[in-house]
Amino acid sequence: MSLALLALLVAAVSGVPGLFLRRRGGEVAAGLLGLAAVLGLMAALRVLAGGAGGALQLRTAALGSPGLLVLDPLAAFFSIPVLLLSFCGGLYAVGYWEGHRGHTPILRLVFGFLTASLLMLVMASHALTFLLAWEGMAIAAFLLVMAEDREPETRRAGWIYLAATHTGTLFLFAAFALLAKVQGHSGFGALPAGLAATRGGTALFALFLLGFGFKAGVLPLHVWLPPAHAAAPSHVSALMSGVLLKMGILGIIRFLSWVPDPPPWWGGTLVALGALSGILGVAFALGQHDLKRLLAYHSIENIGIILLGLGLGTLGKATGHPAMQALGYAGALLHVVNHSLFKGLLFLSAGSVLHATGTRDLERLGGLGRTMPWTSAAFLAGSWAICGLPPLNGFVSEFLIYLGAFRGLGLELGLGRQAWPLVILVSLALIGALALACFAKAFGAVFLGLPRTQAAQQAPEAPRSMLLPMGLLALACLAIGVVPALFAPALGRVVGLVGGAPAGGEALVALAPLRMLTWAALVLGLLTLLLGRWLRLVPQGRDLPTWDCGYAAADARMQYTASSFADGLVRGLRWALRPVAHLPRLVGWFPRPARYESHVPDPALDRAASPALQLAVRGAGLLRVAQGGALPVYLLYVLLTLLALLVWMVA
Repeated sequence: MSLALLALLVAAVSGVPGLFLRRRGGEVAAGLLGLAAVLGLMAALRVLAGGAGGALQLRTAALGSPGLLVLDPLAAFFSIPVLLLSFCGGLYAVGYWEGHRGHTPILRLVFGFLTASLLMLVMASHALTFLLAWEGMAIAAFLLVMAEDREPETRRAGWIYLAATHTGTLFLFAAFALLAKVQGHSGFGALPAGLAATRGGTALFALFLLGFGFKAGVLPLHVWLPPAHAAAPSHVSALMSGVLLKMGILGIIRFLSWVPDPPPWWGGTLVALGALSGILGVAFALGQHDLKRLLAYHSIENIGIILLGLGLGTLGKATGHPAMQALGYAGALLHVVNHSLFKGLLFLSAGSVLHATGTRDLERLGGLGRTMPWTSAAFLAGSWAICGLPPLNGFVSEFLIYLGAFRGLGLELGLGRQAWPLVILVSLALIGALALACFAKAFGAVFLGLPRTQAAQQAPEAPRSMLLPMGLLALACLAIGVVPALFAPALGRVVGLVGGAPAGGEALVALAPLRMLTWAALVLGLLTLLLGRWLRLVPQGRDLPTWDCGYAAADARMQYTASSFADGLVRGLRWALRPVAHLPRLVGWFPRPARYESHVPDPALDRAASPALQLAVRGAGLLRVAQGGALPVYLLYVLLTLLALLVWMVA
């Protein structure tokens, strides 16, 4: 526990030296974040290996419960992506912020504070410390999103994020107040059996699901996520998507671990929300032209996959099927780490593209694979992993959920519950197919073909300080995908904490098929290398020009755009996406050059949340008439309020 607390302290002060250093402030901050990562990983891995964790205790009657911070297997598991992505983000920022020196000292300070808040949050075992860390995380993320506050789009994204996160916090205040009433204290611990089936248990589930759902970006509570991820600096987007969203998932998992007997409809609710978030998240990603907004919607998709696993595990826990419970929880927990790695890799790759070209518009990119080969390879690795293709890590966690759903098809779950495993299987298959199409579009539009602008044609490769974090994340994705059996014991301990000892033991047995996948991946990789070497040894014939259909040379205007590539799928999903097309107006015999454009608005954000926020701002403006500035008027307000309270108490 002392190492974890030291890591938290080092991360919190990592940006302080940069305030006094004119040069090398970024390198010092990255070095301190690296030190925090080493210390924190040592503590986390020791706990996951079976060692003792520890707790920070403060025994006061006011708190009602002694434990404030606890390093248990679940906290150790969630601290791994926090530490890895924070270090990678700090190192990446050294090269990313070239030309923005005026902003970096404060941003480095806030970035370290965000890392410390996240570490405190995963170890929190009391409502007080949890809510303090939650608010610190929210404020730090808001300041980082507003880094480029001169842009109107950035300011809009920041205020939408702040409104959404504090709406979720209000639900959490109500949930923790109800939890304290039920338990008699505000500490985290197991709830009594039978409570989940009562009205109090239902209220707790609904409040926690709403409060944590806002932070996790569960549809339709995701309104802050696409604009905030697009507006934030790329290494901040990587930390937000890879870690900050998972704090909502952490809260849901914590709550599920306290309930010994959840009702089956809890699992069905999680499955339904997971299917909705996963399918519509990837569908909206297909219609995006902004590279970072596209990745943001894929975060919603992967939150849906995690909820599918949590729903499956909760169904198994409710119906007494340890194998389904273990596979569902194990797949969801492993996908938490996997998504952190490959989504961090994708956002860092997208940041390199933005750093080199100055644009996120897919229609203005193309051909970057020639000038940015390492960034292209990193984005391809992340795309391969997020699509759930072997031998990278995305395949492993989705395979566990698939396997658990197949196990559930043959079990007696009760009337009306047997359809949920089938819903999970269909949803995962549809999500995977649409994700493959979306990343074929994204990778092709950005890195293949011919450059569409001069900036894309002259884009330089990213500096080493940006390439190194991408390489580390790509290697981590490969390690989990090729040797997943090494992580089975640690995953079994975390599953045992969430689902109970039987589920933890069952998880180790259920994860045994991953050993076969390990050997299959290794053999396949070896055969691929041998085949490539053999093909290089085969004599090649003389290259001849292909028939060019009368065109002397290809032009960028002849190739597919990102919009045209996805047009068929977007039109097929128009019942959900509601795309808007801007048709050109052609006038005269010789019309001027015209441009066809289309975009996919977000119904929850553009058609519900934004008008509601504007209406709330206008309504609040009407209350300004009450702020006259005269002290007697304010004293009159206090007197009237006291009289109203007195009448209410007497009545």
